[in-house]
Amino acid sequence: MSKLAIRLLTLAMFSMALIAVPMLTSVYAAGGDNPAPPASDSGKEKKKGDKSSSIDDPKFIEGYRTAYTTIYDRNDYASAIGQLKALGQDDRADVANLIGYSYRKLGDYKVSQIWYERALKADPNHVRTWQYYGLWQLEQGNRDQAQYHLNRIGKLCGADCAEYRSLAAALEKPPGTGLVY
Repeated sequence: MSKLAIRLLTLAMFSMALIAVPMLTSVYAAGGDNPAPPASDSGKEKKKGDKSSSIDDPKFIEGYRTAYTTIYDRNDYASAIGQLKALGQDDRADVANLIGYSYRKLGDYKVSQIWYERALKADPNHVRTWQYYGLWQLEQGNRDQAQYHLNRIGKLCGADCAEYRSLAAALEKPPGTGLVY
C-alpha cells in the first residue's frame, strides 16, 4: 500500500471517528421524552428492596412519555400535571421542569416558578429548565434575568444548542411583543 493510500485511509478513519463519537454520547440535561437519571443518583448504589421508580423502570418511562405527549402533542397541561405527579418522582429535574412548564402554559406563574426552582435544585445543570425558566423570566418582563439564564445555558451546552438558540431568539424580540412559548 502506498504512503498516499495509507494517509487517505487514516484520514478517513479519523473523520469517521469524529462523526461517530457525538452519536454515541448521551446528553441528558436538555430534557425530552426520555427522562434523565437524577443528578443525585450518580455513583450511588440502589439499596436491595428499594421499590422507588428508577430511570430503568418501564412503568415510569411509559408514564413520563405519556405525560410528555399530553403536553406537547395535545396541549392538555392540566392532565399532564396529574400524570407527572402520579409518577411519584417530583424531585427529578425532568419531571419538575415539565410540571413547571405546564403551570406556566396554564398561566399560573407563581406555581410554575416553584417547580422550575425545584428542578434546578434537583439538577443545577438542567439545560431545558434554564431555557424554560428564562422564557418565564421574559414573560414576566425580567430581561436581565432571562439574559442570566441564557449565559448559564451557554456555559452548559454552548451557543449552538437548541435551548440557547431558542432563548436567544426570544431575547432578540422587542419587549412587549407577546411572547408565546
